[in-house]
Amino acid sequence: MAAAGDGPWLDEAAGRLVRPFTVSNGRTRPSVALDLLSQVRTTGATPPGPLGPEHAQALDLCRSPVPVAEVAAHLKLPAVVTKVLLSDLVDCGALTTKPPEYQHNPTDRALLEAVLDGLRRQL
Repeated sequence: MAAAGDGPWLDEAAGRLVRPFTVSNGRTRPSVALDLLSQVRTTGATPPGPLGPEHAQALDLCRSPVPVAEVAAHLKLPAVVTKVLLSDLVDCGALTTKPPEYQHNPTDRALLEAVLDGLRRQL
């Protein structure tokens, strides 16, 4: 059943009726370089003009630092669409971003094995 307020944009059988590319106005490239592990956080600045519902949801999620991948998961949107939305908010000064900090080389074999081990334990 659709949640209250979802209106005609969510159908129980079909799912989301608005296609992801319409959320980003057809754009597929964010204006700001964002990694899936980049941290985004609100700045407290109010974006100029009205926001779309996804932009407002993203701002609400980013009250504390959160990775781009987590925002995408909560919004139930593809990562590239989420990056476009977040870059819109960075461009207008409502969000700030911090690149991921790797303590090690991100392609270090030991690091990748530790991630794989952690994922296996979760399953």
